[in-house]
Amino acid sequence: MKTDPTTPLPECHEGPAAFQRFDEGVRQILSVPHSTLVRRERAYKKKVAANPNRRGPKPKVKTSV
Repeated sequence: MKTDPTTPLPECHEGPAAFQRFDEGVRQILSVPHSTLVRRERAYKKKVAANPNRRGPKPKVKTSV
């Protein structure tokens, strides 16, 4: 993946400012409730399962009695 040469790079790559940016990003990710993650994962799996042209072995469909 190439970067756009017109965009400026961040000023600080290391040090306390970099750690603060990393810490804030991790806190945002971890602040998402588990129920939201489960809902998103279920929606993603449903979307992927609907693609008939996907690669690899296809999962078996469970039939209800």
